[in-house]
Amino acid sequence: MINSERIYTVLHLFSGIGGGALGFQQAREEFGGRMGHFETLGGIDVDPQACEDFRRITSAPAVEMDLFAREDYVAFHGQEPPADWTEATSYDIWRATDGETPDVVFLSAPCKGFSGLLPQQCAAGDKYQALNRLTVRGLRLTIQAFEDDLPSLILFENVPRIQTRGNALLSEIRAMLTRVGYMFDDRTHDCGELGGLAQHRRRYLLLARLPQKLDSFVRLPTKQRVRAIGQVIGPLPMPDDPAGGPLHRMPRLAWKTWVRLALIPAGGDWRDLQRIDHTAYRLEYTPRGAGAMGVQAWNEPSGAVTGAAGWGRSNAAAAIADPRFENNDEKTRHTTHYRLTHWTEPSGTVTGATHVANGLISVADPRVKAQGHPGGYGVLDWEKAAPTVRGAARIMNTSASIADPRLGCAPRSGTMGVQGWNEPARTVIGAGDIHASAGAVADPRIPDDTDNGVWVAIAEDGTWHRPLTTYELAMLQGFPTHLPDGTPFQLVGKSDAKWRERIGNDVPPPAARAIAGEALRALMAQSEGVWLMDAAEIWVAPGGRGEKNAPSRI
Repeated sequence: MINSERIYTVLHLFSGIGGGALGFQQAREEFGGRMGHFETLGGIDVDPQACEDFRRITSAPAVEMDLFAREDYVAFHGQEPPADWTEATSYDIWRATDGETPDVVFLSAPCKGFSGLLPQQCAAGDKYQALNRLTVRGLRLTIQAFEDDLPSLILFENVPRIQTRGNALLSEIRAMLTRVGYMFDDRTHDCGELGGLAQHRRRYLLLARLPQKLDSFVRLPTKQRVRAIGQVIGPLPMPDDPAGGPLHRMPRLAWKTWVRLALIPAGGDWRDLQRIDHTAYRLEYTPRGAGAMGVQAWNEPSGAVTGAAGWGRSNAAAAIADPRFENNDEKTRHTTHYRLTHWTEPSGTVTGATHVANGLISVADPRVKAQGHPGGYGVLDWEKAAPTVRGAARIMNTSASIADPRLGCAPRSGTMGVQGWNEPARTVIGAGDIHASAGAVADPRIPDDTDNGVWVAIAEDGTWHRPLTTYELAMLQGFPTHLPDGTPFQLVGKSDAKWRERIGNDVPPPAARAIAGEALRALMAQSEGVWLMDAAEIWVAPGGRGEKNAPSRI
């Protein structure tokens, strides 16, 4: 019988919108008749909108704080900081928790400079090297803030490529942890397996344990089945449904982009377009309802009269086959507006008011003669010689175009990728968009009404290849469908690009919850003074890296 509850605290550094904090808050463990859970002391982030999101999502405090050293601020921003800017110190970290030492510190430092999405030349520049140094500075300030009573656990999360692009910085971090007595384990994990997500998300995780305070072992979380995209977004409202909130807007794409998505097979990307025989395809248009420009029979009931009914807009059956026709000069005087007269037939009466708007003064003239320069808008054959190059060579008056078979564009792998409905998603990234990643899905749910300016191009597999909405990307990350106040999950601001960046950069709550559960069990075993026997693999094994020297101050 549970007769008491133990509470452990956690501080989130570079906290983002609070995915990691939410996961820790969701972890609850029963041990020896006691229940344990985590409370969030706070989050620290430089982005004011991320801090506001953190508060709304976790109901915990967040502090806006720039952790750059002054020289790194200048290197990253290209200018001196404003007059009211001050360089953060360890005292600022200490004050953010009101002087309370957290049991766990979770750091998710900026990863853009380490990411493979950033070209190597840019990553090596002063700007991103300054951003990368936040990893070391953030940890150093944290250790200095609590050096008299260090946290039992420190968890550091980043992209896998930090092990190559940031190897020198990781060496500093490992040395720093070792000097103050931590043992640690660092390796890559699939957060999709840790949290049972609907995406594969490979991440670098370093877990540091302080044996002087926590000699109970932290175990590796049990791997879970990675789910399919459709299992997560299938139960959600269709895109543009207000029930999904402002983040559930369908991106408005150009018609040609919709066609390209329809031609890319599920599981493929832009590279598949090169292998398509475009001559084997044609477009089939299926009108909505009774049919655009539909002509209704005189002796049959009409279709429903809709608010958008209008023949001129070509969106409803708003015309009729009217048999009431009288050959009356007064009634037919202006029935020939914009009408063509056939070349082999006599013309109508020449009247005083004759012009194209109210008389038959246009004729289908078969005598076509080349006007202007021959070859206007001509396209040259790749394998044939070109005509003379003239001084007035322009596409509108000569053959100045060529059918070039060389596809020169080379977007990164995954661009315009269409993901299968029954397969796990690829990693949700901060730049999640069909033009930069696999940001589309083969949706078998064909909408009935597409009156919102969204094209529905049905692919050969019978599905709608469409972009994922920002709301759906958040759900693939494992965020809740609704906020604590009952509104659909949403973020502050009005920019989809900023929303997607904050979502893609954050820690998936289910993965954080799995890690927190194991940390909680170890902390509770330590509090109860018992040895925990478990068959699961030890995360930071005795005799592992770290704890090689006597503890010292940083």
